[in-house]
Amino acid sequence: MLDPQTIEKIADELVEAGRTRTPVALLHTRYEGMDIEDSYAVQKLWASRLEAQGKRVVGRKIGLTSKAMQAATGITEPDYGVIFDDMVLGNAAVVEWKRYTHPRIEVELAFRLSQDLKGPGVTLFDVLDATDYVVPALEILDSRIEMQGRTIVDTISDNAAMGAMVVGGRPVRPHDVDLRWVSALLYQNQEIVETGVAAGVLNHPASGVAWLADKLAQHGQSLRAGDLVLAGSFTRPMWVYEGDTVFADYGPLGTVTCRFA
Repeated sequence: MLDPQTIEKIADELVEAGRTRTPVALLHTRYEGMDIEDSYAVQKLWASRLEAQGKRVVGRKIGLTSKAMQAATGITEPDYGVIFDDMVLGNAAVVEWKRYTHPRIEVELAFRLSQDLKGPGVTLFDVLDATDYVVPALEILDSRIEMQGRTIVDTISDNAAMGAMVVGGRPVRPHDVDLRWVSALLYQNQEIVETGVAAGVLNHPASGVAWLADKLAQHGQSLRAGDLVLAGSFTRPMWVYEGDTVFADYGPLGTVTCRFA
């Protein structure tokens, strides 16, 4: 376990990295013995620094919930991060590409909660009962820590690589659709690049939210009514570049798009 002074030093380093858009060196290579709990402590302090600047927490993201994402990163367990109000973008958003470091896109479903969810012991059915609606979303991955050679320690400290999210398509009640079978086609500049089915997220995207509620409980936190939760990607991350247009077709749930300028 790292001492509080080291945790504070790392959190402040990541705040500065986000401001300058200059990724810092890998943490696990610089801090021998740094573990997952250290990483969540760094993330929590980093988030509190941004809250002190006036940003507001509006939800959570879950990462690395699918085999596709775990294979793409070499990391074999889920993680979570914080969503701030300025990270939530509307459909057809024009996104400033230079605002992010190494931006990539993932295809996901977002859950809007109507009730609190507090672990431990939260089930998939608890999540469905506590959800107001589910809606298509694209996650924009960002990086405040260098990419090559990252471990779970680096990813968690880096707010699970959360950059922003684009919300669109058609919201649906969770019991009106078999969420396992929600599928998406991901296009980059009119060319199809990725496809996926939401069952890739722990066999049901609501299972990711249940995992999150239980994991937060270990850190004395919980999900709240009104929170927006990104349940995890069911495609591999797609690199995007300045000038790219991204379009995701969720079939009956509609489409989500954005352009990087």
